[in-house]
Amino acid sequence: MSTVIDSPEIGSTAADAATPEFFTGSTTDFFSYEDLLTPEERQLVAQARAVFERDVRPVVAEHWNNATFPFEIVPALTALNLVELCARGNNFLLHGFMTLELSRVDASISTFVGVHSGLFAAAIAQLGTDDQRERYLDDAISLRKIGAFALTEPEHGSDVSRNMETTATRSGDSWTLNGVKRWIGSGTFASNVLVWARDTADDQIKGFIVSAALDGFTAEKIENKIALRIVQNATITLENVVVAERDRLPGATSFRDTNRLLTNSRVWVGWQTVGLQFAAYDCALRYALDRQQFGKPIASFQLVQEKLVRMLENATTSLGTMVRIAQLQQTGTLRPEHAAMAKASASTRMRESVALGRSVLGGNGISTSWGMARIFADAEALYTYEGSYEINTLVVGRAITGISAFQ
Repeated sequence: MSTVIDSPEIGSTAADAATPEFFTGSTTDFFSYEDLLTPEERQLVAQARAVFERDVRPVVAEHWNNATFPFEIVPALTALNLVELCARGNNFLLHGFMTLELSRVDASISTFVGVHSGLFAAAIAQLGTDDQRERYLDDAISLRKIGAFALTEPEHGSDVSRNMETTATRSGDSWTLNGVKRWIGSGTFASNVLVWARDTADDQIKGFIVSAALDGFTAEKIENKIALRIVQNATITLENVVVAERDRLPGATSFRDTNRLLTNSRVWVGWQTVGLQFAAYDCALRYALDRQQFGKPIASFQLVQEKLVRMLENATTSLGTMVRIAQLQQTGTLRPEHAAMAKASASTRMRESVALGRSVLGGNGISTSWGMARIFADAEALYTYEGSYEINTLVVGRAITGISAFQ
């Protein structure tokens, strides 16, 4: 995985922007995992990496500081066909490397793409009708209309499958939805939202494609976040929102169907944690080679080198895990506990890696002007969402003991 860092964060010095001549990727993809891709696939990754560096990196720092979304980069993302690659699920390893590279540039933009493609578009592709795919997928794949995924509620996250309060009541050829959803990524500007609600007739969880223009639908931005500040999370309120039966996902008749999507979403978050680890490593290595103390680069000190090596070890180990996960996806043998272990393991290593990177930058590590603070903060969101570390470990624990630690 080559690294091109030619756009410094806002406020960084010219020295901070300098990239060592040899810093071309040989020390990042340490075990050459990218060689498992075909030459054509490696070329697609290289093209995507170039777009991310040219169009995404220069703008994300300011938008992160201001908690705004860079709509200006959407055409560049559209051209890479990232949504269809994820939604169709035809090449999991290629999609993983694409997610890694985008996360390496910015975790918020990677989250935006992941939610839209891996949760909203994928749900329609996998669980929808031919009519729904015809009406919604083209606009989703082209990013003409953004989709969101509304599962979590103010009082229910990990236990939402059993305690969901949002309800759906059928009357003839329509459903009436009532409830509140929280932490909904892109919820402030999404055209359509996939809302999960409990059927008052059979108590099963079902999915509905809900237009944000419907009466009774409101979205309020969640303010004052310390992570993924570019992602426009919303609290969504549904007050007697009437949805046509033709917009109910027929492939989602219980939470088991929803869980299939969540298993794959844990995988792409696992790839995100790898990208964020490499982002921290990139930033720390560049800084260590340039920063002078006691008359020489701090990269020459043993303690700094140990931190850099540990970061690379963590990232490389996590990458190896995710490569194997992609292989299991490709053969159709991935189990929920596989995804849970991968996400738990990679996110734990990520948390250590970004902390080590922040310490390499010393005091500059807490300023967003140097890049590392954004990486450090974003890691906290990845550690928690799409299944917290604790819940994922309990999913694995249930698989290996046969005993569930939660109901």
